[in-house]
Amino acid sequence: MAFGLIIIGDEILSGKRSDKHLPKVIELLAERGLQLAWAEIVGDDPARITALLERSFAGDDIVFSCGGIGATPDDHTRQCAAAALRVPLVLHPEGKLLVQERIRDTAREAGIEADLDAPENLQRLKMAEFPQGATLIPNPYNRIPGFSVASHAGAAHHFVPGFPVMAWPMIAWVLDTHYRDLFHREDRAERALLVFEQAEAVLTPLMERLEAAYPGVRVFSLPSVGDAQTRRHIELGVKGDAAQVGFAFAEMRAELDRMKADYRLST
Repeated sequence: MAFGLIIIGDEILSGKRSDKHLPKVIELLAERGLQLAWAEIVGDDPARITALLERSFAGDDIVFSCGGIGATPDDHTRQCAAAALRVPLVLHPEGKLLVQERIRDTAREAGIEADLDAPENLQRLKMAEFPQGATLIPNPYNRIPGFSVASHAGAAHHFVPGFPVMAWPMIAWVLDTHYRDLFHREDRAERALLVFEQAEAVLTPLMERLEAAYPGVRVFSLPSVGDAQTRRHIELGVKGDAAQVGFAFAEMRAELDRMKADYRLST
């Protein structure tokens, strides 16, 4: 199963805030022997969010979505998920109780009695309106839950807030609760070296041969113009099935030696 990430918010695209979700989700997955297959960023545009979710619901990936599940006018993710699934938004009974608990807690902290029927508190209940059939993701920070839904195609989507302090433990909970059977299923490895003063076009035939010979391995090249410490080089490497990576890397080094290429191991 492939993992995907959707990051929602105008503030990311405008530069008002820097995204922190992508590196953290990569880290959370890597700790469990998993990896991210794709990521997309979209602004607070309902049409674009809905179109993106329609595409991802049509697949069978496991997708995390960060942002836009609040109850203010610029929060559209809940509504867009329902539209993409073609189901109604409904008030989740357990979600309603959790939101009301949060309302009471906030009122007590302010030394007042909560009025659950006040207009602002009825507005807050919208945070518990999810696509029909959704299940809850617990929020250890303030109890306001996220939600999970599955499409007819089999794609599982997990929606969490945009705030890292909430989103990251919620994503970890989803992984540990629902996908533990996927942890460390594949023994993966990565080996790389720096090849100096070579053109990628010269190395491309070698890369193509290695991928053809070792189906469980992907070859990568990362060119660099160099800096004050390092000459112009290409980081050339192989990653994938650990059993094949060692053989592919040895063959790669042997060919570079035959070419009399100047290289050293990447740290």
